[in-house]
Amino acid sequence: MNLPPDIEPQSIAVKLKTAAERMIRKEHPWVFNESIEKESGTPNSGDLAIIYDHRSNKLLAIGLFDCESPIRIKVLQKGGARINQDWFNSKIESSFKKREELLKTDTDSYRLIFGEADGLPGVICDVYAGIAVLKLYSAAWVGHLNKLCNAIENAIKPTGIVLRLSRSLQREESKNNLEEGMVLRGELTEANVVFKEHGVNFQANLIQGHKTGFFLDHRANRKRIGEMAAGKTVLDVFSYAGGFSIHALAGGAERVLSLDISEPALELAKVNAGLNKFNGFYELFKGDAFRQLGIMVEADEKFDIVIIDPPSFAKQKSEVETALVQYARLAKLGAKLVNEGGILLLASCSSRVSADSFFDAVEYELSDSDEEFIDVNRYYHDLDHPKLDSFPEGSYLKCGYYKRIN
Repeated sequence: MNLPPDIEPQSIAVKLKTAAERMIRKEHPWVFNESIEKESGTPNSGDLAIIYDHRSNKLLAIGLFDCESPIRIKVLQKGGARINQDWFNSKIESSFKKREELLKTDTDSYRLIFGEADGLPGVICDVYAGIAVLKLYSAAWVGHLNKLCNAIENAIKPTGIVLRLSRSLQREESKNNLEEGMVLRGELTEANVVFKEHGVNFQANLIQGHKTGFFLDHRANRKRIGEMAAGKTVLDVFSYAGGFSIHALAGGAERVLSLDISEPALELAKVNAGLNKFNGFYELFKGDAFRQLGIMVEADEKFDIVIIDPPSFAKQKSEVETALVQYARLAKLGAKLVNEGGILLLASCSSRVSADSFFDAVEYELSDSDEEFIDVNRYYHDLDHPKLDSFPEGSYLKCGYYKRIN
């Protein structure tokens, strides 16, 4: 599809309040609306914010305005720059180089752009078997879409680029002349695309699937489970598309049970199982996780590996305490289902729940259990989801492995 030309952005001089300026110096990528002290004009989304030092008028940073969001400026970098095609090309080429080690494995699915961590706040780009799925979370990028696509093509030569939009941008589709799932470049002959991660096959719907079609962030943890699953029985709770389950089966698990409340998710897990060869027994069960775990505990069921990877429990700050209670409850139930010598994997993808709070909550529950567990290891994002020290909000994934010793 031929997109309309990119906008020619205005440059708006900006000065910030002292606290916000301090955060910019620490390379935090967000400026909230209330942090702007003054600006030289009336910006539109996608215009350049040229941020000046409060006292010396020295150029401090450059970003993009997002007039539809309380995060009014997405900061691109400290210091100045010409935000042109060369800048985009350099940025995304740099992102790709960070992922090259991953692509030396038997893997053709990865996150090319991880928003703020790659200097492109509000942009995600995942690649599945050569097809790039570009997801925008900010109106700031709509007027720069051609430059983004050009840079992606320059870096990885995809066979196609598919556009996905956040819910807020979907509501503005007609205004932006964009459409959820539209093919921006190249072609997409089938919405369902088969891809590999560490030699295991999966399918993603790039038009209608969650996020960009699949959850790539747990890739390394799925591989770890596969490597420890030979001859084991495995319970995969909140299994969604069966990521952990299929890796366990491919790794030689004797029996795997996927538990999820969503029928479509279990159907996708069944499809993914069919894309791989394995000898173990695979069961899929539809049900509420808390209720079914309770039933399993009452029935004294046991597994060698129990994986509990729920969806986000805290979408906003007010939900954090309730989320911690839910994580603790899952830890308590999961502990009762692990065989002696077995592994309990507990994970959280709630960005508002800090890693320390999560691990404290679940480990306190495990310490109070009749079963004794030791902390084997903790893991966070895979290498295609790089961490930005100045942006703790982006470090959402945390995963603990606990071994039952008696």
